[in-house]
Amino acid sequence: MLTIKDILQIKSIEGIKIVAGHSGLNNQISVVNIIENPDVFDWLTSNELLLSTGYIFKDSTELQNKFIHELVENNCAGLCIKMKRYFDAIPQNMIELADKHGLPLLELPFEYTLSRVIAIINEKTNADYDAVNRRSLDLHNALFKIALEGGGIEQISAELSDTIHNPVLILDRDWNLLCYTDHKDNPSPLQEFLPLVKNRPVFPPEFTVAFPKYITEIKKSIKRTYYSQGQPYKCCIMPVSVSSNAYAYIVVLQTVRKLVEFDYTALEHVSTMLALDRIKAKEIEEVKHKIRQDFFDDLLAGNITSTETLHSLSAMHGLKVNYAYYCTVIHIEATQLENYTDMVYRKYEMEHMVKKCVNLIYGLSSNAGGELICYYRNQQIIILIGKNENKPPISVSDTKAFAQEVLQLLAQEMTKNHFLIGIGSQYKTLASLHRSFFEAQEVMRLMQRFNKDSRSIAHFEDYSVYHFLDSNIKPTEMETFFNKVLGGIHEHDQTMNTRFMSTLEYYFMYNQNVTEAAKAMFIHRNTFIYRIDKIKDLLNIDLKNSDELFEIQLALNLYRLLQRG
Repeated sequence: MLTIKDILQIKSIEGIKIVAGHSGLNNQISVVNIIENPDVFDWLTSNELLLSTGYIFKDSTELQNKFIHELVENNCAGLCIKMKRYFDAIPQNMIELADKHGLPLLELPFEYTLSRVIAIINEKTNADYDAVNRRSLDLHNALFKIALEGGGIEQISAELSDTIHNPVLILDRDWNLLCYTDHKDNPSPLQEFLPLVKNRPVFPPEFTVAFPKYITEIKKSIKRTYYSQGQPYKCCIMPVSVSSNAYAYIVVLQTVRKLVEFDYTALEHVSTMLALDRIKAKEIEEVKHKIRQDFFDDLLAGNITSTETLHSLSAMHGLKVNYAYYCTVIHIEATQLENYTDMVYRKYEMEHMVKKCVNLIYGLSSNAGGELICYYRNQQIIILIGKNENKPPISVSDTKAFAQEVLQLLAQEMTKNHFLIGIGSQYKTLASLHRSFFEAQEVMRLMQRFNKDSRSIAHFEDYSVYHFLDSNIKPTEMETFFNKVLGGIHEHDQTMNTRFMSTLEYYFMYNQNVTEAAKAMFIHRNTFIYRIDKIKDLLNIDLKNSDELFEIQLALNLYRLLQRG
């Protein structure tokens, strides 16, 4: 392969001279490129020779030094600057830094155009590509054989590690570990400085959030340095993506040796093979999910009437016939996806989001108070929690406490979304589970209708009265009854600008405790008593008769339904 030393011997571009970094004369050159934009550092590859007029860093010593550091970091072959355009001489700070790191720094005579230099050097390097292409074909055949024989990402990871002589991590799109292969010559075993737990993050958030948003569009790897206990580890990260959709990331830790030109070719091959493997795995998962979803849809709709069928299918999908279950439904308002016009991409992102939620919920399964089964359907997550029917049932307060844990975790991990959680009652038989599902859906409907105190979690019992009234009484009948019982109070509020209706609501909300109700309304106790006395006069009642109290409370509930109808 052509080296920096060879460049200095080419007659057609004689006059190029090296002014710094003489220890890198044997650096190999795989490709020659022009660099006139400071934003392209992530696009650099190993063994590149960069040509520049120096325009972008002519006025900044800081940027000059950054250029040298970035080229060294990316294992570039050298930097060649055209003279007499913006520089009469290469700045001394660049020379000293290039000498320190062994990066060849070359002066190109003014009479040569950058494009001409590229053409001449590329002509000389073409012959070297035959050997690289042969190695590339061998690797492609090895990867293709793994795929034909049904090998998975573990074998692909091992093949890549053996090829590039460095440890390899394969992470999913959320940077969670899928698999890894350490290298036998690695002086710093991965287990010593990385948490290698499958389906869990390998790197801290501050490391991964710093990656550019356009990383899935980059067809080349990018370089980063990961620090653990003050020790730097050079990382090469290759996205595995199709049509800008991220499926995974390949992370190579250069702990054995620096990557060379062919290693980057190997990364591109493996990225393509992993994309195919991830797409295949996704399709298999979707088929399994569809079968599972069809069963649960029939179960929660009450369509499975045969006891034998119910028992056999339930066992297949992890449900136990001697358990009493209740259903919790989580509705996701994905506000960050509302601006996406591409429906396919929006569906892909939504599916990824709900899968992430399901995994987070399973992480809390030990706190559920019973055996947990969780799956997603469109924008909803359905949780079934069961307990042996011979044991005490799970209390309403326990179900709410677990739902609160789930809500806090989801809100913490997915800050741009709003979650609404409805909880159904616990039923002793699987054949009755559809009733719990209906209740969970119904309480979410009523929560959305009332939006009481911006509540995000509710059990069916919290809204059972509203459900009964809303399902069994016509709106005209509600209005007639309300006007008969509390119409006079409501009319008085409208004409006299009083707050007698809200006073009554607080009166019953605090179990007729005048002191507590007055505190909640931020008024004096005597003011509250005065209002109650006025209400008694307007209604011509004493608020002691149990039948009268029931009628008033019923009318107040009907009032809430009418107001939000």
